[in-house]
Amino acid sequence: MMYDVSHRTVYRYSTPVVQSQHIVHMSPRPVDRQRIRGHVLSIEPSPTIRTERIDYFGNRVVLFDIEQEHRELIVHARSTIGVTAPGAIDFSATTPWDEVAHRISSPRAGTDIEVARYACASRHTRTTHDIAAYARKSFPAGRPVLQGAWDLVERIYDDFTFDPTATDISTPVTQVLAQRRGVCQDFSHLALACLRSLRLSARYVSGYILTRPPVGTPRLAGADASHAWISVWSPEYGWVDFDPTNGLTPKDEHITIAYARDYDDVSPIGGILLGGNEHSVHVGVDVIPQG
Repeated sequence: MMYDVSHRTVYRYSTPVVQSQHIVHMSPRPVDRQRIRGHVLSIEPSPTIRTERIDYFGNRVVLFDIEQEHRELIVHARSTIGVTAPGAIDFSATTPWDEVAHRISSPRAGTDIEVARYACASRHTRTTHDIAAYARKSFPAGRPVLQGAWDLVERIYDDFTFDPTATDISTPVTQVLAQRRGVCQDFSHLALACLRSLRLSARYVSGYILTRPPVGTPRLAGADASHAWISVWSPEYGWVDFDPTNGLTPKDEHITIAYARDYDDVSPIGGILLGGNEHSVHVGVDVIPQG
């Protein structure tokens, strides 16, 4: 599938911003099964300084500094991206999870640091006894690692309710577990906390998903949204994606922008301001299939 993706964010401030500095994760990552045909990031007002680099996790990052007064900031990313569905994966044919955990945590096993670093807890994925207990139900001794991950994802999908009013990005994963409600970032953070409680390597993936309006209802411009899911490592298949919000394994309708430990590492826009006082923000996302 080929997609045109538009992600437009508009900030409006009640008083002028004298200076602002921002970091942006909106440049699609050229991962396996994904081809970047084009990408443009426009910023208004025009930055005084703009640089690009690759971050610690290998994601493309744009940093910019605006040194003129402004009451409005517009950041608009437009990309054309091709996505190919993965081949068949036999979850039951993967290494038992406890052997994988030992391999990851043992210095003598020689596990690549790229894998091992995703077994560690992060700010949004700190584990507790309750989180570990929830995870253990999917991982009896000797169960194949990806089979256990799939069972965990299905349980989160069945046990939790999607509710955009229940949480915000500061809501701890312990509260998400207790109230059984949240959004894609919450369910991804919970899944990661569960997997990392077992010393398994799993990473947070940010991107977009193709949404389909109800039959007979026209697609609304700007009504799509950013999405989040997870990727779990096994020795046989490497990194395999799972979407706990939708209870599925991504095929060719998930578009990857970046991956890291959790949302904080790859939030679309972050920054600091001098001035501005109160502000409003409007985000419009469109994911348009081109065939």
